[in-house]
Amino acid sequence: MAGRVEIMSFAYSRGAAPEADLVADMRFLRNPHWQDDLRHLTGLDPEVGEYISGDPAYAEALGKIEAQLLDLLSRGDGRACVRAAFGCTGGRHRSVHAAERIAARLRAAGFSPRLRHRDLATPPADGIERSAEATDAGSGADGFQGG
Repeated sequence: MAGRVEIMSFAYSRGAAPEADLVADMRFLRNPHWQDDLRHLTGLDPEVGEYISGDPAYAEALGKIEAQLLDLLSRGDGRACVRAAFGCTGGRHRSVHAAERIAARLRAAGFSPRLRHRDLATPPADGIERSAEATDAGSGADGFQGG
């Protein structure tokens, strides 16, 4: 089993997380940034979590990510640390919420993940979200990276 588990959220608009062993691209989930009442909140706020978890793809996707991480963590491959990162466009909503939920699930499974939100303190940016939403539309982007 891996010795240490690190979970991170990040914004693709501010650079990927190259140090990650596993990266989950959460941009396929509906974006709270476009909801006026949610834009200035974060993935730490319950209202944002309810909005994101209401996406039809949410439960299955998080279940698969959790299963993949638990499988990776249970292997005796001598890793000192496993790093998983969750990314979204602005790094304030979807990635933060997903990182929090996966960290909680790992704790429930007996692990002690270290959690960091790299870009959470950055302000909302409509220009970044607009250009990224156009790029994300229909791309079916999903993957993993951590840090």
